[in-house]
Amino acid sequence: MSISRRNFTFAALAAPLFMAGCNNGVGSGNAEVIDARADATLEYMFNQFPQTRDLADKSVAMLIMPLVTEAGFGIGGGYGRGALRIQGSTVDYYSATTANIGFQIGAQQYAHVLFFMTEEVLTTFRRSPGWSLGADAEYAFADKGGALKADTTTLNAPIVAVVFGQAGLRAGATLEGQKYSRIIP
Repeated sequence: MSISRRNFTFAALAAPLFMAGCNNGVGSGNAEVIDARADATLEYMFNQFPQTRDLADKSVAMLIMPLVTEAGFGIGGGYGRGALRIQGSTVDYYSATTANIGFQIGAQQYAHVLFFMTEEVLTTFRRSPGWSLGADAEYAFADKGGALKADTTTLNAPIVAVVFGQAGLRAGATLEGQKYSRIIP
């Protein structure tokens, strides 16, 4: 049986890509990196937006996503990794992914923290293999002056999402359509 040059070249190029896809980074020390970035993100958020301390105190858990990067040119996507903390301790690690099609050009980076205000919504989140933020969430964004936009409706929601640290050439950050999945770093 003879292998054509084209098939051999394809196999030679595809094999490393396949092997790279099998690596999930388990035991590679990424947990420490995620935790350090989560610590820095919380410190920044608490310093810039002191009212988030009240949210943290009232929440049953926080999902801290220190850096989410999104880019698009017609077809777009985004990715980030973070830590789920209950009573100040990391209990799990999660990735946030998004994909979309439509009119878009540019890239942006931002951080966000999801405050789980009830045990019920936290349990649903932790049991889901791929969870997306639903209509029951309220958003609190930093305005141009650095103040956090939140009201009593926001504080009574089962999930409060705080988005901050936006940078890039793409208008707005949204968590709509973002899928959160548990990872083992």
